[in-house]
Amino acid sequence: LLVEENGRLQKQVSRLVHDNGNFRQHLNNKYAPIADTNGESVVAIAWPESHMSPRHPPKDASYAGLLSIAEETLKEFLSKATGTAIEWIQIPGMKPGPDSISIVGISCSCTGVAARACALVGLEPSKISTILKDRSLWFSDCRCLDVLSAFSTGNGGTIELLYMQIYAPTTLASARDFWTLRYTSVLEDGSIVVCERSLTGTQGGPSMPSVPNFVRAIMFPSGYLIRPCEGGGSVIHIVDHMDLEPCTVPEVLRPLYESSTVLAQTMTIMALNSIYQIAQGISGETVPGSRHLSTMRILSKRMNRGFSEAINCLSDDGWTLMVTDGMEEVTLSINTSPSKLLGSKFSSTEGIPSLGFGILCAKTSMLLQNVSPTLLVQFLREHRSEWADCGIDIYSAATLKTSPFKLPSSQANCFEAGQFMPSIGHTIQHE
Repeated sequence: LLVEENGRLQKQVSRLVHDNGNFRQHLNNKYAPIADTNGESVVAIAWPESHMSPRHPPKDASYAGLLSIAEETLKEFLSKATGTAIEWIQIPGMKPGPDSISIVGISCSCTGVAARACALVGLEPSKISTILKDRSLWFSDCRCLDVLSAFSTGNGGTIELLYMQIYAPTTLASARDFWTLRYTSVLEDGSIVVCERSLTGTQGGPSMPSVPNFVRAIMFPSGYLIRPCEGGGSVIHIVDHMDLEPCTVPEVLRPLYESSTVLAQTMTIMALNSIYQIAQGISGETVPGSRHLSTMRILSKRMNRGFSEAINCLSDDGWTLMVTDGMEEVTLSINTSPSKLLGSKFSSTEGIPSLGFGILCAKTSMLLQNVSPTLLVQFLREHRSEWADCGIDIYSAATLKTSPFKLPSSQANCFEAGQFMPSIGHTIQHE
């Protein structure tokens, strides 16, 4: 009976795929339908107009095929999170103390780079899964995360097709993007599993055309296993496993793309810290200067994103490469987009003087042999007066005051540094 039913469904699949292809020719390019072979509905992928998403939709893939990929991803992820599919070692330099409630490990030898973490958090599993799935909330290198399609499975799970872009950490490399399937399900013991992997042509899933200025990276089965605790809270298992295509960057930069430690610090530990901060806020725990600390975190995220945007200077953000005078080590770009000048609330040039306003970005990269990031940052802090021109801040403030237009919410002295730096200085230094 199952064989006969499967044959009937396969014929129905072929008919739906054929009809779906005919219908798609009449649809706007903004939508790319994918046939859902349960015979009841058609799942559509909505392409965002921003983030340089490909103009051509992915090819059709059956519901049964996607579910098969999802189940395989779940199995492989669990073998990494709780099994021995990967040999894990403790991350160098990170020694958990007697009061530690988390442990982080990196892969000893595997394809690509991988990191794993296990922690106890005072939040419910559903709350944690919601936070972790919104990667743009806590992953500072995430430029965009678009859910292009989502549909439910028969076992109560959810399958999503995602497109994600991450910034390059240096001017000498291209940004990365991912085309993945994410599967969310609930195990028999009440644990929530969110697993994800890249979709490739060999799997028979929907394909994604390459995007200009981005290198397609691969995400091996990764995700989050969130188990509820009897007394409240949850135990989280996080696995990140990727191939960032190090062969596409200069040899001197490959350690950035071949280091599991770097992946753990920039992604895995970042996820844990975000969960801890949210749990602390919900529980009502307070630390000296917590209000100002929250403000500083928000500001630091905005600064970090702006810096990453300047490093990459992608054209769909409004950046245009300028012709230089032959100084190849310095790259100049300019952005005259009104939204960049005045904020996202302004979309027209009305009220802006025609004096050539714009944001100028000059950037360069250099390699310092045998100099650790910690040592370099410490040196720059101690010798700030030798390289930082404090007068530039005064000049910028005077320029804004005399400008014929006003910036939104431009209020001076929102808070004085002396009011909160002594109380939260230690906490910021720790973070």
